[in-house]
Amino acid sequence: MEIFELAAELGKALKEDARMKRLEDAKKAYEADPDLQRMMVEYEVQQKALQGEITREERDTLFIETIQKRIDTLYNDIMNHPVFSELNEAQAEVNELMNAVNNTITFNITGELPSSCTHDCSTCGGGCH
Repeated sequence: MEIFELAAELGKALKEDARMKRLEDAKKAYEADPDLQRMMVEYEVQQKALQGEITREERDTLFIETIQKRIDTLYNDIMNHPVFSELNEAQAEVNELMNAVNNTITFNITGELPSSCTHDCSTCGGGCH
């Protein structure tokens, strides 16, 4: 098999992995949640308003404090939203999977363990030794 054929097979196998499917489902839920999308848009608008006010020569410190409090509230609400939490957890799992795959490929090319290897395969998914 050619290298790119092997890469294509690996990509197909990864696409079918439960962790990838979980991430895909989490992304769809994130995009479909109107409450979460509203908070994300407002968060971005508030950030821009804060930046605009901070760069003014005559800053309104009360206005800045008000915006910052709203940003903090939105941030906490977003981070604690179950759909956003699921997206973050699913993304972290996929990141771990991809790191383990890359480490396995690197090991098989170089024969060297990744510098972050703890010799406890439960920390990376194994595949090195």
